[in-house]
Amino acid sequence: MITDRQALILKAIVQQYIETGQPVGSKALMDLLPTHVSSATIRNDMASLEKDGLIEKIHLSSGRIPSVRGYRYYLDNLLKPINISDQTSELIQSDFAKQEFNRIDEIVAQSAKILSTLTSYTAIALGPESKNTKLTGFRIVELNDNQIMAIIVTSDGAVFNQVYKVPRNSSGEQIEEIVRIINDQLVGETLATVSHRLQTDFPQLVSRYLQTPNGFLAMFDRFLDKVTADHFFVDGKSNLFNYVDARNTSNLKYLYSLFDSDYYLARLLGLDQNDTHDEDEHGIQVHLGYELDPQTLKNYSLITAKYSVGSHGQGLIALLGPTNMPYSQLIGLIASLRQELAKQLREYFSDLNGNSS
Repeated sequence: MITDRQALILKAIVQQYIETGQPVGSKALMDLLPTHVSSATIRNDMASLEKDGLIEKIHLSSGRIPSVRGYRYYLDNLLKPINISDQTSELIQSDFAKQEFNRIDEIVAQSAKILSTLTSYTAIALGPESKNTKLTGFRIVELNDNQIMAIIVTSDGAVFNQVYKVPRNSSGEQIEEIVRIINDQLVGETLATVSHRLQTDFPQLVSRYLQTPNGFLAMFDRFLDKVTADHFFVDGKSNLFNYVDARNTSNLKYLYSLFDSDYYLARLLGLDQNDTHDEDEHGIQVHLGYELDPQTLKNYSLITAKYSVGSHGQGLIALLGPTNMPYSQLIGLIASLRQELAKQLREYFSDLNGNSS
């Protein structure tokens, strides 16, 4: 356990290193600390902090920088978020107001764009996932003798379409019959229920009317998986390369591929496992890249924040940037953006349903 004075010194070292990117020495700390402390006392406390693994020396200079453990201690115990200015708050609101949104995805994508623009880092946004989302429409459009377009409409106003080859041994009459049964039996059910029924009683139900429905039902099941999968929106991908060693081509390839796969993004954001770090009182978490992947992300940090749209589910926004990000300012910014994003989504659902959500 470090002393209160050592905590002040560690906090000053972290904040100064974030601001300048340079090691911090005892003489500089004399001017940074809120109370007068002698240079000798500061050096003794810095030696204790270094012994505890909270700060480290990177060359022969007397200055120190935060270690990974030091950053973690600062984030867990010393960090105080800074509220954004009224000007920045108004800028966020005006950026959302610049366009009329016709889909949830457009609102979520805009939030990533705003966050990336304001920070010059890489922003990631995930729309709200609601267990109450229902299938409200399904139809097939015949494009030619070999292709059809399947269209799914959900209760949150989203429309998905996918082009498929006509399943083997399926006639136009058979396809129309399956579409009719789907609309009779599955429309109005939650997507989770629809997915469950496709694996249980629905194939047997359809087989009463058709002899070979399996190919079409498998196609519909794959389409539904795509609809219910996480939909990530990333903005500012190229900003990552400002903080990577260009000589390390493997890192460059990994970072580039990271955003081409929903699977890797879900892993990065911890959506595939229980998170070990507690959220702060703002519901925001900070993950050091060394904790996520010490080989490829050691120079980065990830800030994540969940947001709620009531019965319409929860989503997530995140920011990936260098380890020496100005965390206090960024957490305040993300907290404000999250609030405005949830407001925009509530208004969208309210307009969609013709009443308040």
